[in-house]
Amino acid sequence: MQRTPRIHTRQGHPDFVDLDWSRPINEWRSDRLVEMPTGIHRHEVVFVAYLEGIYAIKEMSPVLSRHEFEILRSMEGRTRHTAMAVGHVERPWVDRHAQWAGAVITQYVSNAFTYRSLISGIGFGSRRDALLDSFAGLLVELHLNGMFWGDCSLSNILYRWDASSIEAIMIDAETSRIYDSLSRGQRHEDIEIMRINVAGEMADIAAQHGASLDDADMLLGDEIASRYHSLWKELTTSLVVSAGDHYRIRQRIDRLHGLGFAVEEIDLIPVDNGMNVKIRVRVGGRQYHSEQLREMIGVDVSENQARIILSDLAYHEAKFGGTSATGKNVAAMKWRASVFEPLIVQISEVLPGFDPYQAYCDFLSFRLGLATERDEDVPNSEAFTAWSNAGFPGFKDSEEFLGP
Repeated sequence: MQRTPRIHTRQGHPDFVDLDWSRPINEWRSDRLVEMPTGIHRHEVVFVAYLEGIYAIKEMSPVLSRHEFEILRSMEGRTRHTAMAVGHVERPWVDRHAQWAGAVITQYVSNAFTYRSLISGIGFGSRRDALLDSFAGLLVELHLNGMFWGDCSLSNILYRWDASSIEAIMIDAETSRIYDSLSRGQRHEDIEIMRINVAGEMADIAAQHGASLDDADMLLGDEIASRYHSLWKELTTSLVVSAGDHYRIRQRIDRLHGLGFAVEEIDLIPVDNGMNVKIRVRVGGRQYHSEQLREMIGVDVSENQARIILSDLAYHEAKFGGTSATGKNVAAMKWRASVFEPLIVQISEVLPGFDPYQAYCDFLSFRLGLATERDEDVPNSEAFTAWSNAGFPGFKDSEEFLGP
């Protein structure tokens, strides 16, 4: 019997027909197979390398593989914090309920690592706060965009450094569903699932280190939930102001932008016989600064990286561009051509394999420290030499991922 798979892929990616779909992926023997960081999965997962990039292939039933593909695909326009769906596969000669009857293909998240790379002892040490913020922020963003996750856990997320913070990216959506909006009950159910999953993972970490359950960080899930609720309230609470206080509207928008969320809609509703106005804001993905940078120079970076890179641009605009719109535009073009792009090239040459945009942020942090120490501006060339001589230090924690 001929064993020809049905493969559905998106344009701009490989067709994957050269892979041995006649066998389960755990039996593959291919030069394309590569080892990459990954969490703990209930399904078999392998990684394959092509000229177009590295891809994750996860085996599951055709129904689940199509479901996960469609969920991830539909989230692309809403957030940048989910894995990119590339395709799904069906093996029609296999029992459709068998785990290897189908597969979903996603693009591997570059420069990513699993939560186990953040572990220090039986917990997360100094990285704990950053992990809490990134996890809670991801869950809020998904809920705001109508996604019920259904299996939120440390293992179903990949992480990467985002300047001095951590960026969390959802990689597993087989249990997820998308609605126009989530009810309070749905959100709380997702949070309870998260609490249970995270508690189990922290108990496993403690056991692997020979520690008792009493020593495990069993409150991690509760603290994620607490930060989730605080951020949700910040983003969704309506503000009532006096009808003439228009600046309060701007303040509200600036506050949301400061948290990284894009404002999609604003409703101004008269209340109290027109004496006051209720400001109701609908926010989108946590990508305000990254979208702004992408529109300006076509670079795709994470949110806090974009925030810091834009602050470098603002510094050059203030120093060299004056205050007019034309002056700022000219300064931005000069900064990109004479500062940003040459430094990215230089960083890529001395730190191959490392995220050059994270390294750029690390460099800016080092340059700021140098300038503060000297109480004067330090030219980029001089600061770069000092950074190199110091071993390319960066933000705390992310610097240990740097290498000479």
